[in-house]
Amino acid sequence: MIKSLDRNLNKLYKISGFIAAFFLVLVAVFILIGISSRIFGFYIRGLAEYSGYCMAAASFFALSYTFVEGGHIRITLFLEKLSGFKKKLNEIWCLSMASFFSGYLAFYFIKMLIISYKFQERSEGADEILIWIPQTSVAIGSTIFFISVFHQFILTIKRNK
Repeated sequence: MIKSLDRNLNKLYKISGFIAAFFLVLVAVFILIGISSRIFGFYIRGLAEYSGYCMAAASFFALSYTFVEGGHIRITLFLEKLSGFKKKLNEIWCLSMASFFSGYLAFYFIKMLIISYKFQERSEGADEILIWIPQTSVAIGSTIFFISVFHQFILTIKRNK
């Protein structure tokens, strides 16, 4: 069961990475449409806001994939000087702090999403989109990031080295 959960979580992180890539493609598309619209003399409202929302979504969906693949800046320079029990203890401490702060971040974004949904807040841009719509991707991405950090924390505790 643990192996199956581990495999499914790793699939979730890869899917999250693909979603981040999709949002990056949307950023490029919106930028190209904005450039084309200026060249051909027409205006499409909200393109700058939409590309910003997609950039935020891409950033937060990429967090978990990047973390699992080892792309985040880590404290490896410090940890590689340690060995044995001291190294494992420091890794556990660092991952517990990262779990706490990423969990708080996810909690805060979910809370912000709920408040924006309750009050039906709108963006201040030209399109006045309901702000909870782009906040949903940030909340989901930060939650998946918390899961990935906590998953790594559990794996580190279980590791025998």
